[in-house]
Amino acid sequence: QVQLVESGGGSVQSGGSLRLSCAGSRYIYSSYSMGWFRQAPGKEREGVAAIGRDGNTNYADSVKGRFTISLDNAKNMVYLQMNSLKPEDTAIYYCASSPRRLVGTILWSDRTEYNYWGQGTQVTVSS
Repeated sequence: QVQLVESGGGSVQSGGSLRLSCAGSRYIYSSYSMGWFRQAPGKEREGVAAIGRDGNTNYADSVKGRFTISLDNAKNMVYLQMNSLKPEDTAIYYCASSPRRLVGTILWSDRTEYNYWGQGTQVTVSS
């Protein structure tokens, strides 16, 4: 059962931008932490960014300065703005939510801390 729905993925050239969106009113409204994860072929799912309802954020070192996570509390939407995309950013991107305060702790990127997930959206970056 899909609780969250991602959109905005696609194919872009290196240096391009994409904006991912995550919808799931009930599962975002009841959550404290929202995260974006990604999984490339043959690799484990890794945390990309997370945001808490207090507005604090965490980012993976590989995306700092290029990606921005945001939360629209009024619309119960989570976004991931991705700029300066690189071929190594190619992956399926997943949105996830958790009722726990994870941002600011080492747990923000632990996928087992998140209760609800989307089915993912493909992002492909060509060189």
